[in-house]
Amino acid sequence: MKFVADFHIHSHYSRATSRDLSFEQLHKWAQIKGIDIIGSGDISHPGWLAEIRNKLEPAEQGLFRLKKEYAVPLQAQVPVSCQRAVRFVLTGEISNIYKKRDHVRKIHNVVFFPSIAVAEQFQNALEKIGNIRSDGRPILGLDARNLLEMVLESHPESFLIPAHIWTPWFSVLGSKSGFDTIEQCFDDLTPHIFALETGLSSDPPMNWRLSQLDRYTLVSNSDAHSPSKLAREANLFNGEMCYSNILATLKSGDPQKFLGTIEFFPEEGKYHLDGHRKCSARLSPKETIANNGLCPVCGKKVTVGVLNRVEELADRPENSSHSNSKPYYSLIPLTEILGEILNVGPATKTVAQKFDKLLHKLGPEIDILMNIPLSSIEKTGNSLLAEAIRRMRQGEVQIAAGYDGEFGVIKVFTESERKKIGKQTAFFQDEIVPFAETTTNTLPVSLVRDAETPDSNQTEAANKSAAPVQFTDDFEDESGLNQHQREAIKYDGNFLLIIAGPGTGKTRTLTWRIATLIKDKGALPQQMLAVTFTNRAAEEMRERLIDLLGTATAQLITIKTFHALGAFILKNEAQLLNYQPNFSIYSDDEKTQLLKRINPQLSQKQIKMLSQQISDAKNDLTEIDPNATPSQTIRDEQFELLFQRYQQALRERLAFDFDDLIVQPIDLFLTHPEIKQKYQNMFRYISVDEFQDINFSQYFLLQQFITSQTNLCAIGDPDQAIYGFRGSDRRFFFQFEQDFPGARTFRLEKNYRSDAAILKASTQVIQKNPDHQQLNIWSNLVSNRRIDIFQTPTEKSEAETIVHQIEKMIGATSFFSLDSGRTDQDDAEPVAGFSDIAVLYRLHAQLGPLEEAFLRSGIPYQTFGEIPFYEIPEVRELMSYLKIIHNPHSDSDLIRIINTPPRGVGEQTLNLLLKYQHDNEISLWQALNRCRQIAPLSETQKQPVIQFVELIQQVRERATQLEISRLLDFVLEKMRFRAYYKNDFRRQHYWNQLLEKLQNKTDGLTEFLEQVALQNETDHFNPRAEKVALMTMHAAKGLEFGVVFIAGCEEELIPFRRQDHPVDIEEERRLFYVGMTRAKKRLLLLHTKSRFLFGERKSNRPSRFLNDIEQALKISQQAQLKQKPAVKNDRSGESQLTLF
Repeated sequence: MKFVADFHIHSHYSRATSRDLSFEQLHKWAQIKGIDIIGSGDISHPGWLAEIRNKLEPAEQGLFRLKKEYAVPLQAQVPVSCQRAVRFVLTGEISNIYKKRDHVRKIHNVVFFPSIAVAEQFQNALEKIGNIRSDGRPILGLDARNLLEMVLESHPESFLIPAHIWTPWFSVLGSKSGFDTIEQCFDDLTPHIFALETGLSSDPPMNWRLSQLDRYTLVSNSDAHSPSKLAREANLFNGEMCYSNILATLKSGDPQKFLGTIEFFPEEGKYHLDGHRKCSARLSPKETIANNGLCPVCGKKVTVGVLNRVEELADRPENSSHSNSKPYYSLIPLTEILGEILNVGPATKTVAQKFDKLLHKLGPEIDILMNIPLSSIEKTGNSLLAEAIRRMRQGEVQIAAGYDGEFGVIKVFTESERKKIGKQTAFFQDEIVPFAETTTNTLPVSLVRDAETPDSNQTEAANKSAAPVQFTDDFEDESGLNQHQREAIKYDGNFLLIIAGPGTGKTRTLTWRIATLIKDKGALPQQMLAVTFTNRAAEEMRERLIDLLGTATAQLITIKTFHALGAFILKNEAQLLNYQPNFSIYSDDEKTQLLKRINPQLSQKQIKMLSQQISDAKNDLTEIDPNATPSQTIRDEQFELLFQRYQQALRERLAFDFDDLIVQPIDLFLTHPEIKQKYQNMFRYISVDEFQDINFSQYFLLQQFITSQTNLCAIGDPDQAIYGFRGSDRRFFFQFEQDFPGARTFRLEKNYRSDAAILKASTQVIQKNPDHQQLNIWSNLVSNRRIDIFQTPTEKSEAETIVHQIEKMIGATSFFSLDSGRTDQDDAEPVAGFSDIAVLYRLHAQLGPLEEAFLRSGIPYQTFGEIPFYEIPEVRELMSYLKIIHNPHSDSDLIRIINTPPRGVGEQTLNLLLKYQHDNEISLWQALNRCRQIAPLSETQKQPVIQFVELIQQVRERATQLEISRLLDFVLEKMRFRAYYKNDFRRQHYWNQLLEKLQNKTDGLTEFLEQVALQNETDHFNPRAEKVALMTMHAAKGLEFGVVFIAGCEEELIPFRRQDHPVDIEEERRLFYVGMTRAKKRLLLLHTKSRFLFGERKSNRPSRFLNDIEQALKISQQAQLKQKPAVKNDRSGESQLTLF
């Protein structure tokens, strides 16, 4: 059977769409239009999928129908002549915005699924990547190739079709953000692409000019944003009406089964020709080249349209075809034809009445436009309509092509003819209006441009963007090192301090020095120790050293954070401390839980204060060396008792807390001089990164390694010391030369990161600090861009301003941004990808309004407020099993898993075990092993506990024989996870993710658990994720971004004033300096007139730091957001924002 299909539509969950996009209305309008199969649209949106489950039911294989209770009430509104069976197929559009090959790519794709279960599984996978709830067409920072991979993995019959492949802004071949070939986009998965959507601004003959597209089936869809826009373009099939046949037909392109497409006249599309809408400048490709790609009115870049882009990529002349060419039919919507005849708009009531009358007499719109004989149309009493449809079918039309977002206009009558028609039209009356003129100057549909082929060099010049500024100077050698860097790297003395301003190549200098010591000075790599403050910095240093020295040599170098170094020492010397090497490292959360468990009489507030007091007591070292420093901690008998009880509880559980990782090695070195000497000999070459952030206990530990034979290099910047609130002390940086006689200081001053204006402005801020380092930081990255300072009314408008600016920088994130005027075409030249942008703030409390704005916009983002992978409940329970296998004395982990999966250990049983544990001051594992002796427990309660202990012991025995991934697999089987949770797909997804992470782990269980325990906040940042980064200025330390926003530049916030605490204005100024110097190309600073924070609204002055920046470097402005469309529930009408 023959059928018509329109696969690409939207729901009311998509931005800028009609609220009438419900399944009931789609079912009704599909009949009116003459469509047999319609895409569901927006399959990735959870709300729309819920409506699919509720309103649709299975029909033919892979297809769905509207349930009778929803279909019947509206059926009376469909003319009898139009009524037909309508089917739905599961589809949806995904917007992929990401960086690839150093360009921002914005690609839209339509995905197809054979069942609701598969669609739901895909939706769950997608939600782990980005926000799918703000927009029916979600914006994801995901490579289109990786999206295709996810689709293919979801089911053998799932597939993907690149959408509207020619639109300048959002398509695979688009001039603004696409590729030159399909292969460049989808890489190795390109063979799985078998169909392409041509879009409203192109028709098949335009695509036939590219031989690279010959193998693809060219499809056309309406991309409807309201029900009445269905079938503007559609596809014609012949065969069984089911999902598998549609898939097979699109794959094969069999001309007996795929009969062609219904098309817009491509000139009516919004991006057919080139031009500049603001200036009403419409240009042919030839004119664009002659004007060097610039608007002849204002001199700005024009938007290059589809026709120009086709011309650029074509390898065939016009009017070409090939063996795989299919028929196509260019139509004009019936309402537009009626509007032209009646000389009124197509959306008027008059047209609607005539349209409805025609449907009742003749049938669906597609049949009227394509199939019904002209004589039958004329018999309805309207020769004008019959003549108009005849001209449309023959391509005898008058065209003013669309450009730069402006729809084209297609007319069937000339201006003189329309004047004659005038008010004499006797529409649907018995008399026939005589038709005097016929059209002689017809315009072939595909020949609307000058046929002359443009010069390729001119085309390249017209589309080329300005070249980036290069930064090289005469002092850099072939390795890219400048003179100051080389001097520091080659210095032969034992003690070296490097003051490295922001962006001056600190890590590069440090790694080159290490490599030079090994390659040129004969140092042994195993005698090298590099100390960092974050795991991310350690990993970056490792990667750079591998590049410089090769993997084998680099792996011999010890690169660790201070805490990882302490754990390394404690593991090696565990027996001296009466510990086992399989000790646990307690996080702050586990520390708090333990304190509460052994001190149930204390309130949560008291527990928090006690935890801090214990940390202070350890870090001031008075426990192990009373002469080390004056104690700042109040010590009394009660505290001493609580302190000793806590330490005993740690020992019983074979655990150390974070502070112990520094303090216990110091204690070990002081009490065992031979151990200290062992490590002094082990590490003869020591490099310390971010030296300005070191605290007293870390500095004391470092000093234990140093002898007269040690080679010590410390690098950092006192102007970037921002952790004084947690004990870091800059004075150790300043006393380096005093503590290490003969030390030499070098300065790195050439900045390779930031635009000169950003650098100058940040220097003006930091130099107001009395103890500012007099570094002459400079950059030859020069542009005419100034620092933007925005004032907004409130924190919500501040967040909206940030989102608005990002949309401009990305080149708009959606057609909504362009068409609504939220982003101008002139602003839409992409300068950044999502991962190039960071929004920084002083406090986590500022995050709420920012997240709301990002969620509304659909812009993908990441924040450290998100749950780290290993803290996700489904992952954490498996991690607890691994931790118990490693060390069974971890109470919190035992509590988490003792009844997971359920094994009959109830709450009452657990409470009795915990009481026994507390009364006897033992670990919970010890209590479990004694459960037979615990009288209050019944035999029924004891049995599952005994079985659990036996299972854990069996797994622990096997653990030594298995690699870590196989060990986890064993746990999943032995503990009956797979059997019990066989239908829990969320759990299974996370199990598989964890197994995948462990698959390539060469380290053992101990090393893996240590890595996880020592992760900090900044280690969770993923620089490769195509998402905007939202983070505190503290968390941004060590990172860099093309564009940086700093929100909340107001007094009381920047600088931050804690209640009942004096402001450390110097450290606050350093923090702002760190935030500013994260920016490479653009810096935008925002402040509000009033802000709601901590339960009250306050009006604050702009930050004093803004006044430190000279006027010539900044441009201040009031944020003016363009009016956004009303939300769906409030709007009185619909807005069809069409793609082309």
